[in-house]
Amino acid sequence: MNGILYGVGVGPGDPELMTLKAVHLIRETEIIAVPGTEPKETVAYQIAVQAVPQLAEKTLLPVPMPMTHDREEMRRNHKKGAALLESYLKQGKNIVFLTLGDPCVYSTYTYLQKIVVSDGYQTALVSGITSFCAAAARLNLPLSEWNEPLHILPAAHHPDASLQAPGNYVLMKAGRKMSQVKEILKSSGRDVYMVENCGMENEHVYHGAEEIPDNAGYYSLIIAKEQGQKSF
Repeated sequence: MNGILYGVGVGPGDPELMTLKAVHLIRETEIIAVPGTEPKETVAYQIAVQAVPQLAEKTLLPVPMPMTHDREEMRRNHKKGAALLESYLKQGKNIVFLTLGDPCVYSTYTYLQKIVVSDGYQTALVSGITSFCAAAARLNLPLSEWNEPLHILPAAHHPDASLQAPGNYVLMKAGRKMSQVKEILKSSGRDVYMVENCGMENEHVYHGAEEIPDNAGYYSLIIAKEQGQKSF
């Protein structure tokens, strides 16, 4: 009997936002996989261990996932990571794979999951609070109301988006394209908010595109709303 691979969302940063299901699975599972070469240094681990101190005594499985835009290199890394996970699954051992936010939204885990499933193993997902929902709550701001559409974009891959469709926008993963993204935000005529490192000790909140620094960190989430819909 093979083990099951669980993709478990640990939320955006505040350990109190982890779900009871995530906490239970981490407590009950011996092998915990973490994306990175040094598990205890990863953000996902540092969030989870605050909610589940027993995590420090678990078998931690580092799954290196270097940041790269080389798709062939990405595929090689994903195959290596999946093979490592499968080496434990075939022994009948369950694995919890920690992932920031929700594993269904722009998560590295999903690439591994596809390979593992195609190789005949069972997987499951445990939802976590998304960064954009946490950021909206931090801002005391509804993301969408009544019949408003909500558009979610990985900003680094859409630096020329016009933001002209009706509704509100969430811009994730702006990264090194932040200066370009800011110009789009300024010309959009929208009310702009950003939360950097939401729920973490070094959290910062910005109101207006002008306030956003060009060198904002990787964990930065932008909300751009149609004008006149201020936070309460």
